[in-house]
Amino acid sequence: MSRVEQPRRARFPRPSLRAPSRPRTAGRGTAGAITGRLLAAGIAAAACLGAQTLPASAATTPVISRGVEIPAFYTPPQTLPAADGTLVRTESLPLALSLPSLGGPLPGKATRLMYKSTDSNGLPVAVTGAYIEPAAAWKGSGPRPLVALAPGTMGQGDQCAASLGLQNPLTLNGETVSVGYEDLSIYRLLAAGTAVVVTDYAGLGATDRLHTYVSRVDGGHALLDAARAARGVSGASVTAASPVGLYGYSQGGGASASAAELQPTYAPDVKLAGAYVGAPPADLAATIKGIDGSALAGALGWSLNGFLQTDPSLRPVADAQINAAGKAALADLSTMCIGDALFGYGFKKSSSWTTSGKSLSQLVDTIPQLKSTLDAQRIGNLKPTTPVRVATGIQDDIVPHAQARQLAVDWCKKGANVTYDAIVLPNLGDKIVTNHLVPLLTDQGDAISWLTDRLAGKSASSNCWTMPIQP
Repeated sequence: MSRVEQPRRARFPRPSLRAPSRPRTAGRGTAGAITGRLLAAGIAAAACLGAQTLPASAATTPVISRGVEIPAFYTPPQTLPAADGTLVRTESLPLALSLPSLGGPLPGKATRLMYKSTDSNGLPVAVTGAYIEPAAAWKGSGPRPLVALAPGTMGQGDQCAASLGLQNPLTLNGETVSVGYEDLSIYRLLAAGTAVVVTDYAGLGATDRLHTYVSRVDGGHALLDAARAARGVSGASVTAASPVGLYGYSQGGGASASAAELQPTYAPDVKLAGAYVGAPPADLAATIKGIDGSALAGALGWSLNGFLQTDPSLRPVADAQINAAGKAALADLSTMCIGDALFGYGFKKSSSWTTSGKSLSQLVDTIPQLKSTLDAQRIGNLKPTTPVRVATGIQDDIVPHAQARQLAVDWCKKGANVTYDAIVLPNLGDKIVTNHLVPLLTDQGDAISWLTDRLAGKSASSNCWTMPIQP
């Protein structure tokens, strides 16, 4: 029998709110926390004894998410390696857009990855992704560099994972709409001769848990550990000596920004040369105001689902504040991709999901526990030691321009090497995503050029001194 992800409200037992249930290595709640601690202890003991990673017992029981069968590869094993960035397993990944050539397939040879990372609770987590060895030569100085790419918002269903999007750029089956829109930036980077590793993030693709959408630590760790994992891929030309660039827009911009901040302490072995940070949701309190009532309103549900999984102490608050319609929406959204959310929850107001009729922003302002949760996600409190380029559209009303600009200001105040670019475009439509989406495309060439210059060893000059006169 297939194991099917049920997206409906039955996944929230009454009367208390539960995060969407999935088979997992470590459960939620008190029992889940205990299980997680026991698992962590078991992994440490196994590492000391030289134990090898075991195959997943559930690997022969496929997960079906909105009509899409998730390959058995994405089911994590029962134990994981001790070291972050260690490969758990790999397999060949067929690219949907690939051409034969005398020098090998164009744009390159892809490998599907599963690697070990550490989540925001300090527990081991299996993360999936993809590594692509480019056919194009690196024309810069030094060894071939690596770009660790953090995808933008894909959704929360496992079928939405960016690595699956490389194999199937468009999934449209009547139950889900998934678009691998990051493929364009990936192929452009490969054409420049850089190797690329893409993370799916914790819980997106990997079937043991829910994706922790916009989690600062989970996203930053997953991206840095992807860079580590790339070195271990058979046939990869990148090594520990290869310069590494970080690339991300929107959710990916937040993960790139977080990784740049966390790298000095979490992954000093990753040789960072620069980080492109596009439209980052650095301040979630401000971002939820932009998303609420917009075409991307469903992303609010992904955030809530992720926080409820990470911090079970939030569940009594959610149970009291979220009404039946909201609980049903959270369950439904837990297996949706961005296309599904646009069609199913576009322009929804969060006030319709609460028992009080207050918006999520109003609840955050009045409930200290919620405020502290979002404050802990704030990016900009640490100083990146690599050059960073922050780019944001001045009309962006989904991931608000002002809070993204503030990230650049915060880093400038800490003495970081910041290139800030305000993308000046006309207002292309309030709350319909265009003001957020168009800069992703119009700035992509400049973003890749800036990053490849850093990878080639060219210095970057901070323009922090011009911040007062920039929009």
